[in-house]
Amino acid sequence: MTPQNYLSELFSLEGRVALVTGGSSGIGRAIAGALARAGAAVVVMARGQAELERTVGELTAEGCRAAWVSADLGSGDGVRTAGDQAVAAFGEPDILVNCAGVNLRPPMNELDEEVWDTTMTVNLKAPHLLSRRFGPGMAERGFGRIIHITSQQAHRAFVQSGAYGVSKGALESLARSQAEAWSPHGVTCNTLVPGFVMTPLNQRLSSDPDRVAALAARTMVGRNGLAEDFAGAAVFLASDASAYVTGQSLFVDGGFSVH
Repeated sequence: MTPQNYLSELFSLEGRVALVTGGSSGIGRAIAGALARAGAAVVVMARGQAELERTVGELTAEGCRAAWVSADLGSGDGVRTAGDQAVAAFGEPDILVNCAGVNLRPPMNELDEEVWDTTMTVNLKAPHLLSRRFGPGMAERGFGRIIHITSQQAHRAFVQSGAYGVSKGALESLARSQAEAWSPHGVTCNTLVPGFVMTPLNQRLSSDPDRVAALAARTMVGRNGLAEDFAGAAVFLASDASAYVTGQSLFVDGGFSVH
């Protein structure tokens, strides 16, 4: 067996279909690109049509198979409609990556019901509904990969974790519950935990140079994260190589969480 064949057997996503929410920007965009370049047919789901068209256009120009769905994941009905639309291009997904999220973090004594409900709907309910929509089918087919993108705030409170931290902690618990239910049928469920990554979602922090420098100093590699740092981890968790990895939280944070 050649090294190329060995790596292909481990990591190739040829013949797989992936759905990536929040896939038109930041970490989600990098993951969508990585899965597509590894061979998967990728459906990119987000709100903004212009960014979706640009992302999918770049992938198809490279010879990848990609399509997009414009969706608002801020309501149960919106999530269910988006899930139905997602199968139109390539069929039922084998891989689901829940990256879409909102980062609303007012001070705790100002955290009102609207912010709480919005945060829980987008960050927790939407991943649950999409997983419930596609997970049983994955189990019936004997293969599936569910990957949630969570946060350092799922494990520790800082910079006003608020409802955001609660939603991400619950999302990690959801992954473990899903793993318990579906892993006996070939469906692994894991989370990727970023450090501080320079993406639009973190615009509030990235606009403060002193805070950016302080966060970089907390890592072991001496820099903050980039969206492309998640490509390899995502392909690993989506591929056959991770068949015995489930219910886990994989930190992609330059050592931030242990420094």
